[in-house]
Amino acid sequence: MAELKLKQLQKTYEDGPTVIHGINLDIRDGEFMVFVGPSGCGKTTTLRMIAGLEDISGGELIIGKQVVNDVPAAKRGVAMVFQSYALYPHMTVRENMGFGLRLAKQPKADVEAAVHRAADILQITHLLDRKPKALSGGQRQRVAIGRAIVRKPDVFLFDEPLSNLDASLRIQMRIELAKLHKELATTMVYVTHDQVEAMTLGDRIAVFNGGRIEQVGTPLALYEKPANLFVAGFLGSPRMNFLPSKVAGHGLQLADKAELDIQLPLPDGTPVTIGVRPEHIGLGYEGLAAVVDIVEHLGDTQIAYVRVKDIKDPLAVKLASNHTPPANGSTVRIAITPETCHVFGEDGKVMMPVRREETVLA
Repeated sequence: MAELKLKQLQKTYEDGPTVIHGINLDIRDGEFMVFVGPSGCGKTTTLRMIAGLEDISGGELIIGKQVVNDVPAAKRGVAMVFQSYALYPHMTVRENMGFGLRLAKQPKADVEAAVHRAADILQITHLLDRKPKALSGGQRQRVAIGRAIVRKPDVFLFDEPLSNLDASLRIQMRIELAKLHKELATTMVYVTHDQVEAMTLGDRIAVFNGGRIEQVGTPLALYEKPANLFVAGFLGSPRMNFLPSKVAGHGLQLADKAELDIQLPLPDGTPVTIGVRPEHIGLGYEGLAAVVDIVEHLGDTQIAYVRVKDIKDPLAVKLASNHTPPANGSTVRIAITPETCHVFGEDGKVMMPVRREETVLA
């Protein structure tokens, strides 16, 4: 096992743009760290620099206690599992999993023992004599992970390994990966654009955007205390609702002259943005008037999308499955309590302090 330290890590392509802008990140020994963000945000490039598949343009990468900027990939003590399974079709599962050790001229008995140990952990012992064409997608991914396990790396690197699987298999493999981390207790770095994977797998999450890290923290901390508009809008399904507002008197003025009892030490007229999660908006007889666009029925919950005068984007309201859904096109009232709100300034960063009261928006 090993800890990782990224110190001002930078990537600039020759005669091209800088895509990673001085990242600083400490990944603890034995931690499951998830890199999450939209396509093109730099998470995979950072992972490939850790793996040694991309040159480092600036800063330091430390694995354990060694600076590995110029250390070849094969000598970094890392193993990478890719989005594609990359299995040799003419080899059996046993041969695929042991290929790296055989290439390193490990004794045959050691290779066999390592393969069987990994197969036991992944529950694929009964598949060892099959070839990849006889395996399902989930089984092939297990083989790819097993090939990494037999190397006994200090660090596992996963590059969107579940994106080629269907929804049910992704859920199953998420559980398997969580169990694998618990059993091996090895440092793991996992790249995904799927926030559900990030929230369920990671001990901590690093949210990437434009080649920078916006925020690092536990899944619950990022969900409940986002540092800025980007993190608030990226994590959560449906995403956080954003309501344009401005400072007015002893509170904030929203659409249709509605007021929210949140006090900020700013001049009247200063624009801010109110953020509120769909589950924190109440639907009832008091509050701000809204027109229902559509209601999605998701089995255990319902999502009502409503439009409020002077607010461009529809607001998502999460309702219990037993709640009588409002009719499409009907007018409803939505209520927001200040204690559930996040306030973001003109720079997009969260603002504190916020006055917490029980009064609803009216």
